[in-house]
Parts: sequence; C-alpha cells; structure tokens
Amino acid sequence: MKYLLALISLVLIGVGVYFATSDKDTIPQQTTQEVGMKESQSDSHSDSLLDKEPQPPVAKKVAHEMTIHGDTRVDHYYWMRDDSRTDPEILSHLEAENAYKEAMLADTKSLQEKLYNEMVSRLEKDKSTVPYRQGDYFYYVRFEEDSEYPIYARKKGSMEAEEEILLNVNELAKGHDYFNVADTEISTNQQILAYSDDTIGRRIYTLRFKDLSTGKLLDDTLENTNGGVVWANDNQHLFYIRKDPQTLLGYQVFRHKLGTNQSEDVLVYEETDQTFYTGLGKSLDGSLIKIAHYSTETKGERLLDANKPTEGDFQLFYPLEEGHEYSTVKSGDHYYVLTNKDAKNFRLMKVHQDKHEDMSAWQEVIPHREDTQITGVVAFKDFIALTERSNGLTSIRVMNIKDGSFKSVNFEDPAYAARFSTNKNFDSNTLRYAYSSMTTPDSIYDFDMVTGESTLLKQDKVLGDFDPSNYKSERLFIEARDGAKVPVSLVYRKDMFKKDGTNPLYQYGYGSYGATMDANFRSNWLSLVDRGFVVAIAHIRGSQMLGRQWYEDGKMFNKINTFTDFIDVTDGLVNQQYAAKDKVFIAGGSAGGLLMGAVINMAPEKYRGVAAHVPFVDVVTTMLDESIPLTTNEYDEWGNPNNKDSYEYMLSYSPYDNVKAQDYPNMLVTTGLHDSQVQYFEPMKWVAKLREFKTDDNKLLFHTNMEAGHGGASGRFKRLEQTAMEYAFFLDLLGRND
Repeated sequence: MKYLLALISLVLIGVGVYFATSDKDTIPQQTTQEVGMKESQSDSHSDSLLDKEPQPPVAKKVAHEMTIHGDTRVDHYYWMRDDSRTDPEILSHLEAENAYKEAMLADTKSLQEKLYNEMVSRLEKDKSTVPYRQGDYFYYVRFEEDSEYPIYARKKGSMEAEEEILLNVNELAKGHDYFNVADTEISTNQQILAYSDDTIGRRIYTLRFKDLSTGKLLDDTLENTNGGVVWANDNQHLFYIRKDPQTLLGYQVFRHKLGTNQSEDVLVYEETDQTFYTGLGKSLDGSLIKIAHYSTETKGERLLDANKPTEGDFQLFYPLEEGHEYSTVKSGDHYYVLTNKDAKNFRLMKVHQDKHEDMSAWQEVIPHREDTQITGVVAFKDFIALTERSNGLTSIRVMNIKDGSFKSVNFEDPAYAARFSTNKNFDSNTLRYAYSSMTTPDSIYDFDMVTGESTLLKQDKVLGDFDPSNYKSERLFIEARDGAKVPVSLVYRKDMFKKDGTNPLYQYGYGSYGATMDANFRSNWLSLVDRGFVVAIAHIRGSQMLGRQWYEDGKMFNKINTFTDFIDVTDGLVNQQYAAKDKVFIAGGSAGGLLMGAVINMAPEKYRGVAAHVPFVDVVTTMLDESIPLTTNEYDEWGNPNNKDSYEYMLSYSPYDNVKAQDYPNMLVTTGLHDSQVQYFEPMKWVAKLREFKTDDNKLLFHTNMEAGHGGASGRFKRLEQTAMEYAFFLDLLGRND
C-alpha cells in the first residue's frame, strides 16, 4: 500500500488538463493516467496500482529558438514561463511534480516527522531578543510558546515596566498562507510605528502606520515598496522606495507626509541606471537621511538633513565613479569614509563635513593592508568600531576618537562568526555585537569601549541534551587545482567521528556576490551531526572570506573557480579521510543552487545526493532578459551576455545549457511559485531537461511551495518542514530511517 495514496493524488491533480500538440517539435505531456503508471494498460484497477513504481511527469517539448552572436540555442521548455503565475497547464505540472515527490518520499514520512519534531524541540519556544534602548523605551521581539510569528513590544523606563505590544504578527497573519513583516521603524518621537508586510512572497511590501497612543492604524497605506522606511526628525515626513512591478527594482525614492494620499507623495530621486540598486538609511546620530547607490563595483551615497526633509535635494557626498566604492558614517563635524580608492581591501578616511567633496582633504585613519579587509564601520560620539577580516577570520576593533588608541574583542574558536548587533544609541560607550561558532549558539555581548571588557547578555538556548563539549569544530585549508588554498569550516560529533574515510559528509557552499558564509551555529545541522555526519562549509572563491581578491577571483571570467574549488574541497575532505567518497551530500541555494548545477554537470560521480534550493540555473537566458528581476544589476557579477565574450563564457558553465546525457546524482530541487529572486520557471525547466537527458535511475524530485517565494515558508516552525524533507531524503539514500 505504500504508494497508493500518493498515486491517487497524482491521478486527481491532472484530471481535465489538456496539452496542445500541434507543433511539430512538441511531444505531448503525459496524461495524469500515465503519470505514476508508465506503460500501464486500461485495466488500471487498484491491484495494478499497488505494483507500479511512481513515474515522474514528463513535460512536453516546444522548440523556442534564441539567436545571438551567430549562435542559436533551442530551449524546449521555455513555455514554462508565466509571469502571471496563473496558467493552468503550468500549475498542473507543478502540482504533478509535487505529487510525484510525495509518492517517492512516502516511505520517509515518519522520518520527516521525526526530524521536524527534533528540530522544533531544540528551539526555545518563548524566545525573546535582548532589549535595546531607544530614547525612553526598551524595545525587543519575543515569541509565544507555539506561535509561528514574532511579537514586537517595548517597555518604558525599565524592563520591569508594563509591556506595550506594538505588533503581534500572529494576529496579522491569520487567513494568510504566507505573511512576512520586513521592517519596523519607530518615529523619532516614538509615537508612530511604521511596518511593512508581504502576503505573497514576492518581496513587494505594503507600508502601514500605527498610532501607538491609540493603537489604531492610520489611513496612510503605501503600496509597491521595497519594505524599508526612514523617518525624518519632524515625525511627519518619511521616505520610502517604490519598486518597478516587472523588474522588481527599487528605483524611486518618495517622500510621504502622514495624513496624505500616496498619490500626493513627492518623488525625490529616481535611478535611471538599471545596473544600480537603491537603498535608504539614517546616520546613527540621527542627523542625516541617506540614499545609497550600489552596483557590483560602484557604490556611493546621497545625503539630506533629517531636520529639513522638505528643503533642498539629496546631495552626493562624492561623485560616483566606476570602480570606486565608498560609504560613510558621521561623528561630530567629521565623516569617516570607508573607501576602496587605491585600496582593494578598503581603508578608512576622515574628512570635515564642509570638505567632503574634495578628496584631497580626506585624511587616512586606517591604511590599506594586503592581508586585512575592513568590512564594516559604526560611528559613535567618542568611538569608531570596525569589523575586519584577516586570513578568513573576523575581528572587532574599537578606536577612541580622542586619542586614536585601539581596543580589540578577542575570539577563541578555530572558526566562528562575529558581527555588529543592534546599536541605536550614538552617545553610548557600549558596542553590542553577536558571536557564534559551529559549536557555540548565537550569543549577544556588550563591549565596553572604555575598559575593553565584554559582557555576555544572552546565548540562545538549545533545548534537549545539547552539550557543546560533545562536538568539535575544525578549520582547514584545502589546496585547489591551481594551488589556491580554500578555507573549510567543519564540525562533527567527537564520539561518532573516525578519521578513516567512513563518515557521511554534508558539504554546503555559496560563492557569489562577495557574500561570505561564516561558520555560524545552526541547530538544524545537529540532526545530521548527531547521526554521524561531518558538516562542512566550503569558503570558495566568489566570497570575500580571504579578502576582496578572493571575490574577484570567483566572478565574471573567473567564475569557474567557484565550481572547481567546491569540487576540490570534496576531493580534499575525502582524501584526508574526513568523508567516505560514496557518502558525499551537497547543498546550496539561489546562487548556491547555480553552484550545485554546475558541479553536477562537471563531476556528478562524486556526489550521492544533492539539494538545490531556489537554484539560479538558466544563467544565459535570464541575463539576456532585462524584464526579469535583478538582471541588469548583475552584469558586473556574471557578465553581460550581449557581449560575445561574456556570452560564450557564461554559456560554458550555465547549468541548464550544459545538461547532457550522463548519470546524475540523486537530487532534490526546491522553489517557490512567487520567488522574486530566481523565478520558479528556472528550476522547473532544469528539472524537465534533466529528466529528458539523465541516463541513470537515481531520484530527481522537485518541490514547489505554491504559497511562498525566495525565502520559503514564512513561519519559524513551518519553514523547518522543508529542512526535514531534505535531511530525510539524504538519510533515505543511505538506507537509514533513524
């Protein structure tokens, strides 16, 4: 009986669906009766159903030619794109894929449930954040025991005061399959709460406003925003970014006055260069509102006096120059400028507020260093705090503005993650930072910038029998094929690990946009580690783990290094006997899904199982289409295929274009129908093409969350269902049901 219910589900989904077959290059879609009963005859009574292995839905083929640079590509699955996400044929195919996935994972249902309950059981159900002070109030976020969503609250004067609930997202989410609050911002006088919500998963947000004195929502409703909001100091005006509904680019900055209709809002800036993203922010001292301009290789800012929101225009701090990246923080009469001018790894400069447009007046505070990258700056009244990365490890230093002396925060784990936490008080002598490692749960500290002492405020609880002394983390450097040394962070359970080449390996990677995947604590990984897995993060080129050059060596015409680094890390871990060569499982999402796709085209034999989440796999077609979100902004990351050299290079590794007749590993591919970053049809097409070409009998499962976008399910528990599915998929491939 193990497949019966799933097969019935497959049958019901496809009833009544018609598939056109008029094109000479069209292969008819399997009818629902064929899905799950390949080669079955008309006597499809229940006994024969029981004997049949579920079969995947086979997509029809419709030739779609694309010609550029004298080269013609034929995409037989281009028809799967529907920007409205309403085409019944496409939706039915996605549902059929989901039903097939359910049928193939039917035997793992109890294991999925066990893993899910296990992961949920580790979570602190009534978790709350460390309060931060802003004016007269202490603000924090908390969860109630069984709630999916957070509650935003505050207390006046002290944490012993009566609680005031600002926003209960659980109440707002009722009746919605998906609900996400992107931002909450309190007005300067702390009387109005602005918040943004998305009920689809497309990351197009509606801004709403709540009068905290009455608890009532204001009539002001701002549609089609990117979710962020910045208040002017008059408590009447605010600034927000509107999105283009097609490209989803946030390109227009508007000023809104409370009590007026959105149609009356004033456009204060419009970005006409589609290679740039636009952001909004406010200086910590509250004096400036900022518009940030950033592309892959150029960054800069426009500034406006926060006390005079209706007077004058936003003015460039310094003219934008291709290849120059700068950002500013302000303390007193001086700006501190983080810039890469003549400094690949950035340096910190200082300039008086009246001379910022004259680069000759910029004075060096911290020089460029070949072995250390400055990654972040926060300015207080008397201190400048910096995060820096050297040899792949983050350090935090604080400079006393008055005497130029430094104090440092010390970390001891071999691999870890450290970052600034919530710092809202410009006059403070305390820096709040966050720390974790692969064996240390997320921890919040206050660092006394006068004495140099750190105080632990809170460490996340991991419920159950978790004991960090049972685990060991290591940091390795594995030599890549061109001689580069690739950092690897890993963790395993001491009493289960043997360095004899028998351990299953879960290898994770990303490697794009300069984003560094630090060695954070992830309680979900305990479900693998406690079952004998070694979990490893490959810090491959394309990140900035080893500085800016590490990023530049993994993008554009060097992108291939990202993929070969990942494969070489696999070989290195196997050769050093951290892992069994036939028990290697890999996972990545978004650009990490691109990594998965490239790797399995290049070296499919090295991997037992693959999880590719919201994978960016149709690189060339997507980057040729300026109507698709995020395309034009990323030419400096991937290349512009309108240029022949970029086209040919991108075509050489694009996962979708390089699918061929060969054996592929067992695969689980996931997406969200409303994904705004990687459109659902990229993985949908990829799976269809893999089904057409692959020569093996390995599993290829495709899961579409029909109510979510790029980030998956919105609830804190709900999102763990997909993680449990992934882990159960891998464990089942090892023949394990524990």
